[in-house]
Amino acid sequence: MTSTDPTPSRVLVLNSGSSSVKYQLLDMADSARLAVGLVERIGEETSRLVHTPLTGGDKRELTGPIADHAAALKAVSEELAKDGLGLDSPELAAIGHRVVHGGLKFSAPTVITEEVMAEIERLVPVAPLHNPANITGIRTAQSLRPDLPQVAVFDTAFHTTMPEHAARYAIDVETADAHRIRRYGFHGTSHAYVSRETAKLLGKDPSEVNVIVLHLGNGASASAVRGGVCVDTSMGLTPLEGLVMGTRSGDLDPAVIFHLERVAGMSTDEIDTLLNKKSGLVGLCGDNDMREIRRRIDEGDRRAALAFDIYIHRLKKYIGAYYAVLGKVDAVAFTAGVGENAAPVREAAVLGLEELGLAVDGELNAVRSDAPRLISPEYARVAVAVVPTDEELEIATQAYALVRSGA
Repeated sequence: MTSTDPTPSRVLVLNSGSSSVKYQLLDMADSARLAVGLVERIGEETSRLVHTPLTGGDKRELTGPIADHAAALKAVSEELAKDGLGLDSPELAAIGHRVVHGGLKFSAPTVITEEVMAEIERLVPVAPLHNPANITGIRTAQSLRPDLPQVAVFDTAFHTTMPEHAARYAIDVETADAHRIRRYGFHGTSHAYVSRETAKLLGKDPSEVNVIVLHLGNGASASAVRGGVCVDTSMGLTPLEGLVMGTRSGDLDPAVIFHLERVAGMSTDEIDTLLNKKSGLVGLCGDNDMREIRRRIDEGDRRAALAFDIYIHRLKKYIGAYYAVLGKVDAVAFTAGVGENAAPVREAAVLGLEELGLAVDGELNAVRSDAPRLISPEYARVAVAVVPTDEELEIATQAYALVRSGA
């Protein structure tokens, strides 16, 4: 590259799942999205790629067999090239990868080396559903652009600041340390972004603000953020702990597992499937779509109403717990699919917490918008906000800053 060439400013963000790849191409000169897309059902005859160029042109959908992640990323590269945004572009500065589990070693975005890959692989036993897919995505991207910095941004990184008294389980220390058993937390990229954006919404620096962030999607988690630093979060060793989720149970007496083994004769794998895929809202009422649950409630469905009440009860308990952890709260921020779109959830979660300074304005809460906004009345001591999350922008921002710093 000559001195007259523009500095590369584009970042491709990859989120690789076991049978899918979500991607976004962003230009960090102005944080503009250039293209977004999804490849799903990788390895099946009915694979599907949906690509949306945001610089002009129509959305394109391709169907047919895509054998593996290598084929998926090659197809993505071809679609980007059709829009003049190919992976061979000299304007590409880095590829940023979402990596679910980084353990305690990775507390910041990290340029991926073989040593880093070895540590991600060592963490597979504590993230068996996620890290293998992340590894596959990284290896594939490296094969396509071996000359380009590949940056890992870890879901757990934001939560590494938790003090030991919040991160430790009360079990034998030697056993816990030998098997890396502790609370790591997840959705950290979202919690970092939303806590910072909430401070901006209040017109303050993140270091001046205490925020309870409620990331409510099919997976759900809460965090207590003091002055921009996470001090507690609801997910633990795995994403199973904490709030009631779409298909996950959240908090559970661990003796339930022993009971199911002894009395129901269930295997470890069967219990794992029950708690991760057949519990939460879907286990309680058969639906994990909050819109459908609310529709059923409006029609008088008692099972759906009970599921909603259990969901809200757990959510309210965490708001109260994190209020106690922080001591002083400046804002409660709702984010992710349910948090951003389900006004009844926000209203119910805050209802009855007026003595804590929390309230929701009905008219403001009913407004649908993609913009960060306050939904609390002016008199409320604690701001209640809806702050759309943007994990892809956060990953791109962190990756680009790392590459530009030369680290």
